Amino acid sequence: MDLHLNNPRLGLASEVWDAETKPLDFVCKTAARRAMNIVAEIESALLPCTELHVASWENKSHQEKRGDIVASLGLLTEGVKVLKGLSQPRCGSLLLQRLENNINNYLLILTHIQLSGPVVSPALSCVPQRTQSMTTFLTRYKQLIIGKLERFVVNLENRCTAQ
Repeated sequence: MDLHLNNPRLGLASEVWDAETKPLDFVCKTAARRAMNIVAEIESALLPCTELHVASWENKSHQEKRGDIVASLGLLTEGVKVLKGLSQPRCGSLLLQRLENNINNYLLILTHIQLSGPVVSPALSCVPQRTQSMTTFLTRYKQLIIGKLERFVVNLENRCTAQ
């Protein structure tokens, strides 16, 4: 089978940056192949840390806990926007819209809870990871809600008897 590797140019669907579009260059030059690999350029959603080390979590102030959760929810909001931009089936798009609304509701509630102590800027408790998987994204969202958020709210339940 003759690949016609010496053909000066073939009709290509898109321009290849940093590389000649000659088939021989593609075969012979690793850099030419790497230039065509756009997977790293495709956007991916950042995921917050959802692991909960109970002892260190309990040592945080209410303000710090809220800051961690608010920062995580903010990251998830941005992730929803990224995932919406990726090709999603109609049901996936609807789910992402509902999720975005839900996250915004949590953010609204959390930012209006009155807490004593110094105000703490929202900060993540670890370096976020990346994903393009809706399943992984939804799993992290669920872990955040049933983990850190639920534990935070349970610690505030003593306010309920005061009303």
